[in-house]
Amino acid sequence: MMQLSELKAAPGTRKARKRIGRGIGSGNGKTSGKGQKGQKSRSGGNPHPWFEGGQMALQRRLPKRGFTNIFKTEYEIVNLSKFKDVSGDAPVTPEIMKEKGWIRKLSPVKVLGTGDLSDSIKIHAHKFSQSAKEKIEKAGGEAILIK
Repeated sequence: MMQLSELKAAPGTRKARKRIGRGIGSGNGKTSGKGQKGQKSRSGGNPHPWFEGGQMALQRRLPKRGFTNIFKTEYEIVNLSKFKDVSGDAPVTPEIMKEKGWIRKLSPVKVLGTGDLSDSIKIHAHKFSQSAKEKIEKAGGEAILIK
Protein backbone atom coordinates (compact mmCIF):
# COMPACT_ATOMS: atom_id res chain seq x y z
CA MET A 1 0.00 0.00 0.00
CA MET A 2 1.27 3.49 -0.92
CA GLN A 3 1.93 6.08 1.83
CA LEU A 4 1.29 9.81 1.56
CA SER A 5 4.97 10.46 2.22
CA GLU A 6 5.87 8.40 -0.86
CA LEU A 7 3.87 10.54 -3.31
CA LYS A 8 5.95 12.27 -5.98
CA ALA A 9 4.99 14.66 -8.77
CA ALA A 10 5.21 13.34 -12.33
CA PRO A 11 8.53 14.15 -14.02
CA GLY A 12 8.52 17.56 -15.73
CA THR A 13 5.50 18.95 -13.89
CA ARG A 14 7.40 20.93 -11.25
CA LYS A 15 9.79 23.57 -12.52
CA ALA A 16 12.40 25.27 -10.30
CA ARG A 17 12.00 29.05 -9.99
CA LYS A 18 14.47 31.30 -11.80
CA ARG A 19 16.98 32.59 -9.19
CA ILE A 20 17.95 35.99 -10.57
CA GLY A 21 20.59 38.40 -9.30
CA ARG A 22 22.83 35.71 -7.78
CA GLY A 23 26.14 36.48 -9.50
CA ILE A 24 27.49 36.28 -13.07
CA GLY A 25 28.10 32.54 -12.86
CA SER A 26 24.38 31.85 -12.66
CA GLY A 27 23.73 33.39 -16.08
CA ASN A 28 21.16 35.68 -14.50
CA GLY A 29 23.37 38.00 -12.47
CA LYS A 30 24.01 41.76 -12.73
CA THR A 31 20.98 42.91 -14.79
CA SER A 32 18.94 39.83 -13.82
CA GLY A 33 17.93 38.96 -17.37
CA LYS A 34 16.43 42.41 -18.04
CA GLY A 35 19.06 43.68 -20.47
CA GLN A 36 20.53 47.20 -20.35
CA LYS A 37 18.65 50.32 -19.21
CA GLY A 38 15.24 51.31 -20.55
CA GLN A 39 11.74 51.33 -19.10
CA LYS A 40 11.35 47.55 -18.99
CA SER A 41 14.52 47.12 -16.95
CA ARG A 42 13.19 49.29 -14.12
CA SER A 43 11.23 48.11 -11.10
CA GLY A 44 7.53 48.26 -11.96
CA GLY A 45 8.52 49.42 -15.41
CA ASN A 46 5.98 48.04 -17.82
CA PRO A 47 3.18 50.19 -19.20
CA HIS A 48 -0.37 48.87 -19.33
CA PRO A 49 -1.18 46.58 -22.29
CA TRP A 50 -3.22 49.27 -24.11
CA PHE A 51 -0.43 51.89 -23.89
CA GLU A 52 0.43 53.06 -27.42
CA GLY A 53 3.89 54.51 -26.80
CA GLY A 54 2.67 58.07 -26.26
CA GLN A 55 0.54 58.09 -29.41
CA MET A 56 -2.97 59.46 -28.84
CA ALA A 57 -4.96 56.56 -27.40
CA LEU A 58 -7.53 54.85 -29.62
CA GLN A 59 -10.50 55.70 -27.41
CA ARG A 60 -9.44 59.36 -27.58
CA ARG A 61 -8.94 59.31 -31.37
CA LEU A 62 -12.45 58.06 -32.12
CA PRO A 63 -15.24 60.65 -32.38
CA LYS A 64 -18.03 60.74 -29.83
CA ARG A 65 -21.45 59.94 -31.27
CA GLY A 66 -25.03 60.28 -30.13
CA PHE A 67 -26.43 61.27 -26.79
CA THR A 68 -28.62 59.87 -24.01
CA ASN A 69 -32.08 61.35 -23.76
CA ILE A 70 -32.63 61.90 -20.04
CA PHE A 71 -36.39 62.34 -20.57
CA LYS A 72 -36.91 58.93 -22.25
CA THR A 73 -39.71 56.83 -20.75
CA GLU A 74 -38.52 53.37 -19.75
CA TYR A 75 -41.28 50.73 -19.88
CA GLU A 76 -41.52 47.46 -17.99
CA ILE A 77 -42.37 44.79 -20.60
CA VAL A 78 -45.03 42.11 -20.06
CA ASN A 79 -45.99 39.57 -22.73
CA LEU A 80 -49.52 38.22 -23.16
CA SER A 81 -48.20 34.72 -22.41
CA LYS A 82 -47.96 35.75 -18.72
CA PHE A 83 -51.76 36.26 -18.54
CA LYS A 84 -52.66 32.68 -19.53
CA ASP A 85 -53.20 31.60 -15.89
CA VAL A 86 -55.23 34.71 -14.94
CA SER A 87 -59.00 34.39 -14.86
CA GLY A 88 -61.90 36.13 -13.15
CA ASP A 89 -63.47 39.56 -13.18
CA ALA A 90 -60.73 41.36 -11.23
CA PRO A 91 -58.70 43.68 -13.49
CA VAL A 92 -54.96 43.11 -13.82
CA THR A 93 -53.11 46.29 -12.83
CA PRO A 94 -49.36 47.05 -12.65
CA GLU A 95 -49.56 46.51 -8.84
CA ILE A 96 -50.85 42.96 -9.38
CA MET A 97 -48.18 42.36 -12.05
CA LYS A 98 -45.53 43.42 -9.50
CA GLU A 99 -46.97 41.04 -6.87
CA LYS A 100 -46.82 38.15 -9.34
CA GLY A 101 -43.22 39.04 -10.22
CA TRP A 102 -43.89 39.88 -13.87
CA ILE A 103 -42.34 43.33 -13.51
CA ARG A 104 -39.45 44.49 -11.33
CA LYS A 105 -40.52 47.99 -10.39
CA LEU A 106 -43.70 50.05 -10.57
CA SER A 107 -42.75 52.11 -13.62
CA PRO A 108 -44.88 52.44 -16.79
CA VAL A 109 -45.93 49.05 -18.19
CA LYS A 110 -46.19 48.02 -21.83
CA VAL A 111 -48.03 44.84 -22.83
CA LEU A 112 -46.69 43.03 -25.91
CA GLY A 113 -48.55 40.49 -28.03
CA THR A 114 -46.30 37.42 -27.66
CA GLY A 115 -48.45 34.47 -26.62
CA ASP A 116 -52.19 33.80 -26.73
CA LEU A 117 -55.07 34.73 -24.48
CA SER A 118 -58.05 32.44 -23.86
CA ASP A 119 -59.97 34.15 -21.02
CA SER A 120 -61.57 37.58 -21.20
CA ILE A 121 -59.71 39.80 -18.73
CA LYS A 122 -59.33 43.52 -18.18
CA ILE A 123 -55.70 44.61 -18.38
CA HIS A 124 -54.61 48.05 -17.17
CA ALA A 125 -51.31 49.28 -18.64
CA HIS A 126 -49.63 52.44 -19.87
CA LYS A 127 -49.13 51.11 -23.39
CA PHE A 128 -50.23 48.18 -25.57
CA SER A 129 -48.74 46.92 -28.80
CA GLN A 130 -51.21 46.68 -31.68
CA SER A 131 -51.09 42.86 -31.71
CA ALA A 132 -51.62 42.69 -27.93
CA LYS A 133 -54.67 44.96 -28.14
CA GLU A 134 -56.17 42.85 -30.94
CA LYS A 135 -55.61 39.56 -29.08
CA ILE A 136 -57.11 40.90 -25.83
CA GLU A 137 -60.24 42.20 -27.60
CA LYS A 138 -60.52 38.98 -29.68
CA ALA A 139 -60.58 36.98 -26.41
CA GLY A 140 -63.38 39.22 -25.14
CA GLY A 141 -61.21 41.22 -22.77
CA GLU A 142 -60.45 44.88 -22.45
CA ALA A 143 -57.18 46.82 -22.85
CA ILE A 144 -57.44 49.87 -20.59
CA LEU A 145 -54.86 52.64 -20.93
CA ILE A 146 -53.49 54.27 -17.78
CA LYS A 147 -52.63 57.94 -18.16
